[in-house]
Amino acid sequence: MAPAPPILHLANPLASPEQLASSGSQLDGIPSDLENSILFAGARLTQAAGVLLRLPQDIIAQAIVIYSRFWIGSEGGSMMQYGAKDVSAASLYLVTKLSPQPQSPRNILNIYTYLLSDAFYLYSSSPHKTVSSELYYLSEGTYHIQRAQLLKIEAHILRVLGFQTHVALPYTLAINYLQALDVAGQPISSPLAQRTFAHLTTALLSPQLLYVTHQPAALATAAIYIAARELEFKLPSVEWWEVFDVDREELGFLVVAMRSMEGFAMGEKERWGKRKVPMTLDDVEGELENRKLLNGQE
Repeated sequence: MAPAPPILHLANPLASPEQLASSGSQLDGIPSDLENSILFAGARLTQAAGVLLRLPQDIIAQAIVIYSRFWIGSEGGSMMQYGAKDVSAASLYLVTKLSPQPQSPRNILNIYTYLLSDAFYLYSSSPHKTVSSELYYLSEGTYHIQRAQLLKIEAHILRVLGFQTHVALPYTLAINYLQALDVAGQPISSPLAQRTFAHLTTALLSPQLLYVTHQPAALATAAIYIAARELEFKLPSVEWWEVFDVDREELGFLVVAMRSMEGFAMGEKERWGKRKVPMTLDDVEGELENRKLLNGQE
């Protein structure tokens, strides 16, 4: 990844065009549509795990960015070698270790065992029925095996990222930008800020990897622009985004990308239906075998 600008707390290292052109997963034969589905489901899995662990959103967001960075480029991780569930868990474990709310391996693994069990369905919009805890029980022997795997993948993530675990987020910048635009103190300020934050959180799940291709300033600006349009709040008629060092072309791309997330998410839900997106190596191999059979290949 290209190094971050000098002001590290406001900027991130971004993926290069060469890294975005191909990935380790694609080189190993993972179709791009399946790769996108796994990236999206893995990011949602990380978000769900963070919520169940009662972690603040900034920690969850950092974990999702680390998870996304791991898969980028030919030197990144391959979904034929690393399960998305394991990478998600290791990313969350790694980020919490550096935070005020560190989580033990047992906490992390218990949560992921539940999330990957039949007791939980990622695309469900209805409350879950009461189920037996045996569906998500993590035995002592299984725990020690998974703990060793968790630590192994954590170390591999660090090597792939070159120990660059810094993640700058756009949430605070968005508040500062809203204040600069004289929104603070107006009746619309609270719903506008909430809608802006919602778009920033949704952008974390984008298969276009917006958080590793654009700086936080641009993400914050685009989220404010969309939120203001949706709430019919009139922002300055001048090209105010240039004050925040964002040009019209980048703003336009991000606005389209963020607005397309709802359609992409609905498409994924319809595509997978009641089937679970493959989050483990065995599941990925099974999905590829099913595709070969459907295509009439031996």
